[in-house]
Amino acid sequence: MELTGCGTALVTPFRQDGNVDERALFSLANWQIDSGINFLVACGTTAETPTLSYDEWATVICVVAEAAGGRVPVWAGCTHNCTREAVKLARVAAEIPGVTAILTANPYYNKPTQEGQYQHFKAIGEAVEIPVVLYNIPSRTGTNLEPKTIARLAQDVPTIQAAKESSGVLSQITELINLLPPEFKVFAGDDPIALPVIAVGGAGLVSVASNEIPAEMAGIVNAALRNEWSVARRINRKFYPLMLANFWETSPSPVKYVMELMGRIDHTVRLPLVPPIPETRRKLEHLAAELGLLKLATVPEGNLKMS
Repeated sequence: MELTGCGTALVTPFRQDGNVDERALFSLANWQIDSGINFLVACGTTAETPTLSYDEWATVICVVAEAAGGRVPVWAGCTHNCTREAVKLARVAAEIPGVTAILTANPYYNKPTQEGQYQHFKAIGEAVEIPVVLYNIPSRTGTNLEPKTIARLAQDVPTIQAAKESSGVLSQITELINLLPPEFKVFAGDDPIALPVIAVGGAGLVSVASNEIPAEMAGIVNAALRNEWSVARRINRKFYPLMLANFWETSPSPVKYVMELMGRIDHTVRLPLVPPIPETRRKLEHLAAELGLLKLATVPEGNLKMS
């Protein structure tokens, strides 16, 4: 996989009636690309994907891919704790025009061994012909994917070409980068440690904060990749508080609230997630004002064609 840079793990906008807001999603994806983001991720963790029906999952990916129109790569999230279901999702997503890679996380709840995870990801990788990005996020799934297991998968399954590492453990991420050949790309999965991960050889970042500040997050990541560390550190210093604030409550509730303050989307989330409590809202409003984000956006209608 040749791709480097900053990608956005897109939120899924909902209308106040709880349905997916396809027009807002289309406009959001367009704004991201116009702002300089390098790639888009549809139906990752930040998208509240576990709350989406199968039809909604497919629709979200189709809308994002249509909005991208080949201008940037699009990764489709295909995670399930049943391997057969994950394989089915991956096969469907791989056939959607504009989808360039599959992103698939550890099987949640089951807590498989390293061998179980190896067999799970091997089955997904062998089911498709497009690149597969492994997604290690033990805080959400209850299972850690170890560097040696990823190295084994990369060696045995040609489609497995990258990893999004959200363990938050820099020593583990460094071990992974040192263990794999340079052509295997390792992306940071946590905004606050993007710079350290790039410093040890990471290929970029899959970002949450770029939902709110795509140009700024792309600026941080791409400056670091160009070894322009003073630029990267300066932007990172300004927006680091927002990266932390996005997790004051379970993501993406704070992110969506800030995006509503910006005039981008409605902040509706689906149960079991709930909107931020009043105290958190006040803190987010104060921070957003300090960062100059409280400017109502003009959201274009776009040219959404549902086919």
